[in-house]
Formats: sequence, C-alpha cells, structure tokens
Amino acid sequence: MDSWFVLINVIILLVFIGLLIYMQKKHVSFSKRVFTGLGIGIVLGVLLQYVYGAESEVLAQTVDWYSIVGSGYIRFLMMIVVPLVMVSIIQSIINMEKSSELGKISAWIIGILVTTAMVAALIGIVTSTVFDLDAAQIEAGQAEEERGLVMEERLTEVEDLSTPQKILSFIPSNIFLDMTGERPTSVISVVIFSMIVGIAVLGLRRKKPEQAELFTKIVNAVHAVVMRMVTLILRLTPFGILALMANTVAKTSVSGIMELGKFVIASYVGLFVIFIFHLVLLALFGLNPFTYLKKALPVLTFAFTSRSSAGSIPLTSQVQRETLGVEPGIANMAASFGATIGQNGCAGFYPAMLAVMIAPTVGIDPLAPEFIVKLVLIIGISSFGVAGVGGGATFAALIVLSSMGLPVALAGILISIEALIDMGRTAVNVNDSILAGTLTARILKKLNIKQFHDKTTLDEKMVL
Repeated sequence: MDSWFVLINVIILLVFIGLLIYMQKKHVSFSKRVFTGLGIGIVLGVLLQYVYGAESEVLAQTVDWYSIVGSGYIRFLMMIVVPLVMVSIIQSIINMEKSSELGKISAWIIGILVTTAMVAALIGIVTSTVFDLDAAQIEAGQAEEERGLVMEERLTEVEDLSTPQKILSFIPSNIFLDMTGERPTSVISVVIFSMIVGIAVLGLRRKKPEQAELFTKIVNAVHAVVMRMVTLILRLTPFGILALMANTVAKTSVSGIMELGKFVIASYVGLFVIFIFHLVLLALFGLNPFTYLKKALPVLTFAFTSRSSAGSIPLTSQVQRETLGVEPGIANMAASFGATIGQNGCAGFYPAMLAVMIAPTVGIDPLAPEFIVKLVLIIGISSFGVAGVGGGATFAALIVLSSMGLPVALAGILISIEALIDMGRTAVNVNDSILAGTLTARILKKLNIKQFHDKTTLDEKMVL
C-alpha cells in the first residue's frame, strides 16, 4: 500500500515539473520560475509531512525519489565546477596584461573574505548576548547526545592538523586527484594549478608566441563549450529547487523548531544583520545595494535552497561576470575562494554564537574582552584554514570551540534544526563570495560600472 502512496507523490512532483516546463515554454523569466519552484516546494513539503508524518516510511521513500531531481541537480553542478574553475581562470590570466595583477587580486579577495568573517563573528557574539542564548537551558535528547559524541570523535581529526598544515593542504601534489574533488581543498588546489598554467602561458608568449597562441585558441574553444554546459545545467535550476525545498521542509522537525525556536529566530536575525552589513559595504564603495540585490537574488535563492556553497560556484561566478560587471578573472577567483575561505555564515557567525552559548556552562564570562578578542582572532584564522578539514559549519565549530577550550559535545543539541539554519548560513556565505569579487573589482578599477548599473538581470544574459 505504501508503494502506491509513494507513486502518487512522485506523480505530483512530475506534474509540478511539467508546470515549470510550461512556464519556460511561455518564456516566463528565469527568476519567476525559480521562485515558483521555491514556493511550490515549500507547500509540497508541508503537505507531505502533514499527511504522512515526519518519521513515516512513505515520506522516507518519497524523499529518496525526490532526491533524484534535487540531489541529481546538485551533482550536475558539482560536475561542472572543476572544468569551469580551471578553464575560466586560465583564460582570465592569459588575457591579463601583467601577471603581477594576480597577487593583488588574490590578496584583496582573501582579505575581504577573512575580514568580513571576523565582523560576522562579532555579530554572532552580539546576537547570542541580546537573545540571551544559553546551551544549558536546552534539553538534549538521545539524538543530540549521539551527535555530541560524534563531534567529540571528529575533534581528534581536526586537532591533528595545525593551521600551517591546513594552509599547506591547499597546494596540490596530484592535480588529477584534486580534479576528482576528492579532498576538501580540491577547488582551491585547482585554482592554484590553473594560476600556474596561466602564468606559464604568459611567459611562453614572450619566448614561443606560436605555441602560446595555439594553446590560447584551444583554451578559448574549451571555455566556450564549458560555458554552454553551464547554461544547459542551470536551466534545470527551477526543478532542482522545487525538489530540494520539498525534501528539506518535509524532513524538518517541527518539534525541534518549537523547542529551539529562540535559537532559530536569533540565527536568522543575526544572518540578516550580516547581509545588511554586506549591502552597507557596497554603498560605502559607491555601488547601489538595491541594484546588486536584484541581480544577486536568484543566486542567493539557489544557495538558500541547496545548502551548497561549492554547488553555487557556477552561478556565483556567472552573476558577477554577466550582470555585475566584474572582470572574469576576479569573478572566478572570488567564487572559488569564497566556497572554502572566510565563510561568513558557517565559519564566522555560527561558531561565535555557539562559543557564547557554551562558555557559561564551564564558568567562562563570554562578554569578557579577552574572551571576545581571542574568539574573533581564532575565527579569523580558522575561517582561512577550515577548508583543510572540510565539513563546513560543523568543522568550523569544532576548531573554534576546541581552540577556546570549550566542550564540543554541547554543539550537538542543535541537530534537529541544523538544516533549517544551514540554508540561511549558505546564502550568506555565497553573498560574501559575490561581495568579495565585486569590491575587489571596484578597488582595482576593474569593475564595469555601466554594466553594474544596467537593469539587465541574469534572465536576459543567460537566456534561460
């Protein structure tokens, strides 16, 4: 009998996918189709949980089938990340006038990412204090205790790597291994390899211009093919968001939200403040934040739904290059670095909130100046090296809490609402990547101001 209910649920999803296809044939804009998919996904997820219950076998099987569309879309995006990053960065460097520009671009991007992560940590501290969040006030069940034990076990893995070792892990020793995405730092390693290839071509152009010209033609041809692949995959975005959102909402623990409602509200208030801080930075650099927001919104919606910073790289790069007027080299590096370094939501805001919540349980005053200074500095350093151990917000929290001498097991109390909070964190992470590219281009006078203020959005540029 259960299989019939699962079949009905799959048919319902296919009907909604058919609706989105119909909208595409009627030339409804990309953004409207994305938000339609988001809205339908939320409603569908609520209905699935209401009808079958969060723990039912029917829902579990339905989610598995829906994952073919949702997780399948994420896999397609991950598939294109390495070739996109590699070819785009090589092409961008080949087109640079001086290889010395590369150092300036990298320094500004990383500097902005790490600095904003430290500001995000301060916002996390203030948020926890204002909402009076205390880990001791939250009751931990069996699932939370088991998650806490797992975090303690994984702490050993984290402590085995010093910060210099995490940074060293960025340097590729086997580029073919990194092209498979096997290591947490694979994307950064591919970026470094691509930079070296690009610099080598610039040197070759002076000594053997014919070979350099031939290689440039090959790279340009491959780049055109890869960009076409990106466009084809991004056309699936409304369908992927529909399935991803339905699964996320259907599996979200309502009881967990009720129990930890104050933490959920506090988290989203803090993340919203970080987002406003990003927009204020744009205004300070003479850029219209509302124009920026209109163009970045489809990308942020995808990041919110998918909970994947790495999967967002193609869109993050595309929106900078095609609509915000960021030079391609800067856009590609900002998208790549931003997926693993200085993540404002996961590596800045979240660990700071946890540290302030947990500190009172071991008799530490979280508002003591020395505690705050130490916490912000540790977050700044760990946000640069957190990619070396992978695992996003969980590993960032492990590094920060252990460095502060705080018990990591208590972080397991938030397991029931992890997915709900992670959506907001990922959107903030991706926004910071776009911000870093845009501000770097502005500072180095490589931002096309006319294109930035142009009203053309991602819809028209990508013909989706």
